[in-house]
Amino acid sequence: MTRDRYIGLGLIAAVLVLVADQASKWAVLALLDLPRVGQIMLLPVLNLTMVWNHGVTFGLLTGVGLWAHGVLVAVALAVVAGLGVWLRRAENRVVAVALGAIAGGAIGNVIDRLRFGAVIDFIDAHLGAWHWYVFNLADAAIVCGVAALVIDSQWPRRGARADAGAGR
Repeated sequence: MTRDRYIGLGLIAAVLVLVADQASKWAVLALLDLPRVGQIMLLPVLNLTMVWNHGVTFGLLTGVGLWAHGVLVAVALAVVAGLGVWLRRAENRVVAVALGAIAGGAIGNVIDRLRFGAVIDFIDAHLGAWHWYVFNLADAAIVCGVAALVIDSQWPRRGARADAGAGR
């Protein structure tokens, strides 16, 4: 598979993440009416809990003013553009899918900010009274994409061993 073909794979990943993210948020709002219900217990370690995140990761920058909303959208779109450039240079399928997942998640959260002025978060994983931050599918895709990039960066590339030995 040539590098050019990885672009399509990354775009497919981005679209799948974006559709899954927006569909899950639609279901939370329209079908489950989570803003009214507040919380639904699914498992002893998992709830659906409605949170409107006006900030960024872990609620940072919440309440700093209306200017932050526009800045967050602009920064996210700039990151997506950078990911698009990186996708054109993707060396393998893992990188392409990871970049697509990150971009799709970022776009999903940008759509929320533009539609609602906040990101819809609703996945509440917890262990007893200890709760992780409430997140959404876009956030999960971003985290998994970054993890895949980090893991991929630790594997030697084809030809890298041959190149390393040639300098001796």
